[in-house]
Amino acid sequence: MTADIEPAAPGLNAWIERGRLAAEREEGARATARTRRFDTIAVHGVYDHLAAADNQGAIIEPAYLAPAQHFADSDNLEAALGYLMPAWGYTRIANPTTHYLEETLALLEAYGTDLTAATVVTGSGMAAVHLATNALLAIDPARPGATPNLVASAKCYGGTFMLFSRYAVERGIGLRWVSDPLDAAAWAAAIDEDTRFLYAEVPSNPALAMADIPALAAHAHAHGIPLVIDSTVATPALLRPLGLGADIVIHSLSKAIGSSGLAIAGAVTARRDIPARVGPDDLRADFATHLKLLPARDLGASLSPAAALALLSDLRTLRTRMDAWSRSTMTVARYLSGHASVDTVWYPGLEAHPGHALAARDFSLADGDAEGRPATRYGNLLSFTLRGGLPAARRAFDRLGLVFRATDLGRVKSIAAIPSISTHQQQGEAGRAIAAVDAGLIRLSIGGEHPDDLGADLAQALEG
Repeated sequence: MTADIEPAAPGLNAWIERGRLAAEREEGARATARTRRFDTIAVHGVYDHLAAADNQGAIIEPAYLAPAQHFADSDNLEAALGYLMPAWGYTRIANPTTHYLEETLALLEAYGTDLTAATVVTGSGMAAVHLATNALLAIDPARPGATPNLVASAKCYGGTFMLFSRYAVERGIGLRWVSDPLDAAAWAAAIDEDTRFLYAEVPSNPALAMADIPALAAHAHAHGIPLVIDSTVATPALLRPLGLGADIVIHSLSKAIGSSGLAIAGAVTARRDIPARVGPDDLRADFATHLKLLPARDLGASLSPAAALALLSDLRTLRTRMDAWSRSTMTVARYLSGHASVDTVWYPGLEAHPGHALAARDFSLADGDAEGRPATRYGNLLSFTLRGGLPAARRAFDRLGLVFRATDLGRVKSIAAIPSISTHQQQGEAGRAIAAVDAGLIRLSIGGEHPDDLGADLAQALEG
């Protein structure tokens, strides 16, 4: 976001020209990055030799912890705060460290496509959900008395379910749940002239439900609205929704992308020129940058530079981790499927899963396996129920000795939760029924442990 280019002469236009040259140089870095493989992009992003030269030669992206930028003069201040040149100004608006994270995520989400994407990072995954969806629910000047509505899969994270429910209760937004995201007719029937977007979580947390992204994109685009996909569980290492037709992708970076567990963060990535029924032209032209420079600036859900640096560090090994953890999760899923105490296992990699065919079609490990052969991986999250319901689930949960008991997921350490009494508790029984969250469901996030040790821990827990 800086350049070793001094203004030829004092004045506003000189700073604007300096900004143009800096932006041109970084666009060159993006173009170079797009020619590289997924792992190389994850390691380098747009931080190249010239960027290092701007940062005292540091080969790792520096953490800019100061909250504000110094300006050389009033013209520099005016150009920067008027968004007439690349700058960061104040960390609530932008920051060099978070910028490098945003650029890397945008490149990874668009990997393997000819799309151009942009990303804005936020202080949490729920901040990302709110930022992206709230911007699409503004009053339509062409229909001032109409009530906007959203159509969403009910099989989603509990926080998202509650946020959308609050939209309905507190703002009168129409909320139309689709209980089975594989029901194409239900999606089509729910859309009308006041629908602002379609929303699905693929795969969902905790039910591991799938949705047909290209089909949903076709429905959305036929009505001039965007498709929003929360792809937190899959990560761009396994699923890249933009290439399947989605317009906006949301991540809780606190999960598998930030597997060390050192940061809470979220991200909104969008392709250029999305359809939308409301908002200014720049919202449609570059949704993520619009969010960053206007709504995110004013809402203040910014990410700290220290958190961004931790996430950049984790991101560098994302594909390798998701490959290994997915294979371990498949091993555990097969073990649980054959256990006498287990009733049902939900994992897209199992042929019995109702969304298996879609997952096999859409999930693809970026750049294939270690030999470069095409490879399908299904992620590191599964859920299962036990014969005996919630009492049996509680007994097994309480006996876990290696697997941690927490509401987190995507960690390098395996973690289990009972969503009905934790992450989805506030939905209430009726809300959990719509979302198909069984009272005795155990959600299991597989980390970096050896699957033999995980199997041994599960075996002793299930026999209790």
